[in-house]
Amino acid sequence: MLQIFLVTFPFFALIAAGYAAARLRVLPLEAIPGLNIFVLYFALPCMLYRFGAGTPIAQLLDGSVALVWGLCALAVVAATVWRTRSARIGWNDASFGALVAAFPNTGFMGVPLLAALLGPGVAGPVIITIAFDMVVTSSLCIALSRLDGADEHGAAKAVRQALRGMFMNPLPWSILLGALASALQFQLFGPIDRTVTMLADAASPAALFTIGAVLARSALAARRMPDHGLARVGDVLPVVVVKLLLHPLLVWAAARAAIALGLPLSQPALVAIVLVAALPSASNVSMLAERFGADNGRIARIILWTTVAAFFTFPLAVGQLN
Repeated sequence: MLQIFLVTFPFFALIAAGYAAARLRVLPLEAIPGLNIFVLYFALPCMLYRFGAGTPIAQLLDGSVALVWGLCALAVVAATVWRTRSARIGWNDASFGALVAAFPNTGFMGVPLLAALLGPGVAGPVIITIAFDMVVTSSLCIALSRLDGADEHGAAKAVRQALRGMFMNPLPWSILLGALASALQFQLFGPIDRTVTMLADAASPAALFTIGAVLARSALAARRMPDHGLARVGDVLPVVVVKLLLHPLLVWAAARAAIALGLPLSQPALVAIVLVAALPSASNVSMLAERFGADNGRIARIILWTTVAAFFTFPLAVGQLN
């Protein structure tokens, strides 16, 4: 267990450093969008491209991983909406609570962390989970969030907005290009390959530092929103438990059931997707919640709590699977 903590500690320490830098205003809050742009449009796409290009195409098209992950993601969304929706929490807030429960921080945190723990062979299953959550889980939750009836065509409009955002997101395209490079055994020209490698190597520290800065900015913003920022513990804690406990347990149980039924799901793939489920919530859900008028204070607090708690729960999950 100590060895696991030694591996995971630097990743959480970088998040804490970003949080402290933004909270103490060493990093101006106005600079955080620039960090996001660098990570989202430059460093992380290069990392995902490299992982995709270096992974056999069969691993990137693993239907068993997609089936298990997809069913569990949909189950988490359904269970969270059912558990949290009430007269006080409508479809909008319940749907984004479900998204923050089902969508791990795989891109910014999971890819570098799991690669450090399990090696580059983990890339295939992890990339499949990223693609499913960006395309299916996000679109479903955004569509559900429009069912409050404020807009007669809200759900259809939300789906169009989600699809537009997906097409503008460089991460799916980098995954697709990496898969094509793997299938065609394509190699980038030397200087271009070195440039991509340099940007990919910067992705991990920059992404983790940015997560911390974004969490600090969300916490500061929540303090200025008395009606929404001080989310009740009862509105936050159940979603945190779903994300860090029920989600990985559900994925583990579904994966074991799939193996028992004869699906070709390898043990390394099982370990990879369970650990993806054990990651804290994705930080970009807070931005989506703000865009669609949900209770962003509650969402930001869930992300913060899952990130802090995962410092302890994630190594325990690693230890149980090893």
